[in-house]
Amino acid sequence: MLLAQLPAAPSSARVALWRRLRAAGAASLLNGAWALPAQERHAALFLQLAETVRAQGGKAAVFHAQAAGADDEATIECFRSDRSREYGELDQRCAAFFAEIEKEQRLEKFTFAELEEIEDDFHKLAAWLAKIEARDFFPGEQRTLARDTLRRCEGARVQFAETVYAREGLEQPDEEISPMD
Repeated sequence: MLLAQLPAAPSSARVALWRRLRAAGAASLLNGAWALPAQERHAALFLQLAETVRAQGGKAAVFHAQAAGADDEATIECFRSDRSREYGELDQRCAAFFAEIEKEQRLEKFTFAELEEIEDDFHKLAAWLAKIEARDFFPGEQRTLARDTLRRCEGARVQFAETVYAREGLEQPDEEISPMD
């Protein structure tokens, strides 16, 4: 557990700390109290961040702690809630991905430029899912649903690519290794 308190100004130090903690998947239990599962890499991150906070004129302490009883379930729920929001945002982006492909199909814009854009968008979605999964310490059904949705995105991407190559009268090159493998 990391307890951190930074001076009110400049706010950039607080924002930078918040971003680093969120990127690692830390759960904010109370104002200035952050938790991560007990792993060596998390302890090292907390120690590094504590040094940074102190160097910026703040106060910090790192503890090994274990929640008891109902607090344990509440802590796990904090982690799950954070990941739930992220999976929800990913799902919205996947819906936009499907809508974009549908629009291009309706307009019959089967060009290599559109294909490249769709492939870039798909790879961003796959990378984003990988980041979410890396900090999903208590995975549930949403992880499975997100993987299934990304597989459907991949299928739509592949189908669009096949159509582009067919319309251009070209043979499609061997598929690259899928980010889903």
